[in-house]
Amino acid sequence: MALQDVCKWQAPDTQGPSPHLPQAGGWLVPRGCDPQTFLQIHGPRLAHGTTTLAFRFRHGVIAAADTRSSCGSYVACPASCKVIPVHQHLLGTTSGTSADCATWYRVLQRELRLRELREGQLPSVASAAKLLSAMMSHYRGLDLCVATALCGWDRSGPMLFYVYSDGTRLQGDIFSVGSGSPYAYGVLDRGYHYDMTTQEAYALARCAVAHATHRDAYSGGSVDLFHVRKSGWEHVSRSDACVLYVELQKLPEPEPEPEEEASHAHPECATAHSTVEDRELSVGPGEMTPGDSRMPAGTETL
Repeated sequence: MALQDVCKWQAPDTQGPSPHLPQAGGWLVPRGCDPQTFLQIHGPRLAHGTTTLAFRFRHGVIAAADTRSSCGSYVACPASCKVIPVHQHLLGTTSGTSADCATWYRVLQRELRLRELREGQLPSVASAAKLLSAMMSHYRGLDLCVATALCGWDRSGPMLFYVYSDGTRLQGDIFSVGSGSPYAYGVLDRGYHYDMTTQEAYALARCAVAHATHRDAYSGGSVDLFHVRKSGWEHVSRSDACVLYVELQKLPEPEPEPEEEASHAHPECATAHSTVEDRELSVGPGEMTPGDSRMPAGTETL
């Protein structure tokens, strides 16, 4: 049951920029019931999870997500698209209730198109994030569940914002949302750097989502990969998550650093180590130096 079927709202007549959006007090619920309490009692309670991520680097913004849509313990759709385009230079990852995410992205597309027609140019990514945050904040407490990462390229370059349905809006370089985000963050924190190449960014995003789908039961299906460039966004690939994880396990592990290179990289440590060895050789087996806290050789074993 969708939220609009439960509440039966009707848009009030206003002169604001969004005449079709109901205000916070425009929801119709049974007389004498608090809207938040009504939805908590009569609304559906279904567990859901996902893995979405986005990060900003020198050559644009990468967005990746799995494709499994879950409804409790039931896989509702194994091939859903959780990265929704807004316009040519802006898209967003979706996490939360699928109906809420799709609805609010349609609202955002309409509002940005109207502003483009009025002002003659597309709003910046920061303006789009602020607009979405302001619109959803009016429905705080009404069981709205939307967590998204807006990825775009504007006059300031590549931009990335996180927006939540309670009005939270954050700007950053790395965001991962969903039940599989802790596993994705573990991979991203180890391999991310701003000056990476495009292929390194693709490999990092695929690796993070693939490892998250392997550990998180609510994530799975395939791995969708998008890249937002200066010329616009493009869908790079859709890879099977299970096959991708097996291929990652077959990759050779990085070789450990040789001892010679380590000594050249840290000459002070090597010099201090050799000095200690020379001092030990110059001291007899039964003698002690003033700075030596060890017992003599004859009294070490009792």
